[in-house]
Amino acid sequence: MLCLQETKADSHTLPPEITRIPGYFFYINPAIRKGYSGVAMYSRTEPVSIERGGLSPEFDTEGRIIIARYPEFVLLNVYFPNGGASDERLAFKLRFYDAFLEKIKAMQAAGERIIFCGDVNTAHKPIDLARPKENEQVSGFLPVEREWIDRVIDAGFFDSFRLFSDEPEQYSWWDYKTRARARNVGWRIDYFFVNAAVRPFITGAGIRNDIMGSDHCPVTLTVEFP
Repeated sequence: MLCLQETKADSHTLPPEITRIPGYFFYINPAIRKGYSGVAMYSRTEPVSIERGGLSPEFDTEGRIIIARYPEFVLLNVYFPNGGASDERLAFKLRFYDAFLEKIKAMQAAGERIIFCGDVNTAHKPIDLARPKENEQVSGFLPVEREWIDRVIDAGFFDSFRLFSDEPEQYSWWDYKTRARARNVGWRIDYFFVNAAVRPFITGAGIRNDIMGSDHCPVTLTVEFP
């Protein structure tokens, strides 16, 4: 499966060579606002079901979630809000965080194997960004944002990359304007989280910082179910 965030497109504006790649099923959830937000997903295996959104009308208009259910697990592809534009957007981001956490906790209580991935727009620990001290008062590393990731982990979810690596200087986003990638002055804000029911089946997680073409690079998860 390939999960994309901030696609800024819909199925009507994309050409067939994007939406009809041989061997893949394609799904997209655009924002109502044109050229904004949005998520998309490619899957070699057809999901049992697809849900677009699912939190509340306040959030679902921005096209931030695709939920794909398979026989073995459920995958949530999420583009979490950025809180840096204003106090209002930070409050929106925190409300989204709370609503999403309640949703995955309910899914977990129902016995589902859960994987969620995407641009979380927050670095969790000082190890997850190049300049933690300088960014303590910047959205993306605010205590209240980082505390939400603590709550996700307390609810029984695991940051899959940190199950395999405790190395510093491992980032997934770099600021374009300052050409930060050339100096590896980055942030790790893209994640795969899994719950305890999935953890035994994880065989790898990584950051593909060798792949160019965006201010983000891909992050990966390998899961092998019997």
